[in-house]
Amino acid sequence: MTVNLRVKRPDPLLRQLVKALETYAAAHPAAEIEAYRHNSVSVRIRVLDSAFAGLSRAEREEEVWAALNELSDDAVSEISLLILLTPDEAKESFASHDFDNPLPSRLRTPATYSVPST
Repeated sequence: MTVNLRVKRPDPLLRQLVKALETYAAAHPAAEIEAYRHNSVSVRIRVLDSAFAGLSRAEREEEVWAALNELSDDAVSEISLLILLTPDEAKESFASHDFDNPLPSRLRTPATYSVPST
């Protein structure tokens, strides 16, 4: 399973996040993972995985953060939303609905966005 992006050309930091999330995706092939840059300082991530059934929020975070812990502090600081749900929970989740229908950010996302590579 790959990580789905809402942009054709992700910036370097978003590529770093995707690379880390692909580690989780490789271990959880049924997971649906999506990420996008909401604005110049904010990335949103949603992981829908039936393997989350019966797990607490903390247990779900431990699973996903095991993959994200390899990231730089700069990359981690850009994650503003991390949604971890089962597909059934997503149907009732306001956060998941907002992920599918995001309100425009008041911050502009510059056409050229650069992040120091690490």
